Amino acid sequence: MRIFVTGASGWIGSAVVPELLGAGHEVVGLARSEASAQRLESAGAQVLRGDVDDPDGLAKAAADTDGVIHLAFQHEVAFGGNFAAAATADRRAVEAMGAALADSDRPLVLASGMLGLTVPGRPATEDDGLVPGAEIWANPAGLRAATALFTLSLRGVGVRSSVLRLPPTVHGDGDSGFVATFVAIARQKGVSGYVGEGTNRWPAVHRSDAASLARLAVESAPAGSVLHAVGDEGVPFREIAGAIGRHLGLPAASVSPADAVEHFGHLGHFVALDSPATAAITRELLGWEPTGPSLIEDLAQDHYFRVA
Repeated sequence: MRIFVTGASGWIGSAVVPELLGAGHEVVGLARSEASAQRLESAGAQVLRGDVDDPDGLAKAAADTDGVIHLAFQHEVAFGGNFAAAATADRRAVEAMGAALADSDRPLVLASGMLGLTVPGRPATEDDGLVPGAEIWANPAGLRAATALFTLSLRGVGVRSSVLRLPPTVHGDGDSGFVATFVAIARQKGVSGYVGEGTNRWPAVHRSDAASLARLAVESAPAGSVLHAVGDEGVPFREIAGAIGRHLGLPAASVSPADAVEHFGHLGHFVALDSPATAAITRELLGWEPTGPSLIEDLAQDHYFRVA
């Protein structure tokens, strides 16, 4: 297959590209900058210079390939205070690529998130979160969930669409996301913190496993599939803080909910969420089996603790 990948030079995309190439596919990667283009070329991919703010360019790229993996999202805009603008650009991109793929039965895989997908009494499954609630319309972050639901609806116009839900922690050597930020905060504060009793759980997956699932999705996921890239169903946050503290030689300590934002910054809104999730349906559907290290195993390595 000739596959168009947005976000191809990002944290997950830079693992997806070699995964696809290793399976014999051609890759056309979207690159915003010359540096990103050079990285993609070095990896063996073809390069399309452009941006997710160009829906016409995205539509043409989608039409010229056998399928799309859409990983790009304007995180710097979203977490810079304008999530609605980033989510709106994402929706326009999906609409454009979906229209280009209509009536072709070609795949469109959308990367989405699962943090906050909470079901009382059990881990969330792929069948949860499919009915839009009031929060989707009231919360700017809910716009991204609405785009995922729209993506699934594209099966009705002849697109083999699927949504790949990623945990908040896609970990591995080179990760600069949530876990790396928690390490930096622990260094700064002199304590590795968790909120309350720290029993709230986060799902996690190793980057290599997320990449292999993205490949399986574009190759064979049925139209309208929701997929969970989950290796660890739910790691108690106290264990995450403890692993960070042990490596840094710092104590792990509770932070009160009232002080979470002061301690963790903007991440204080997320640290206490309890969002365990399972990938049982995904494993049965696609035969996917995570093989990478768990989050706690990864935190026993040195790469999260190197000082630049």
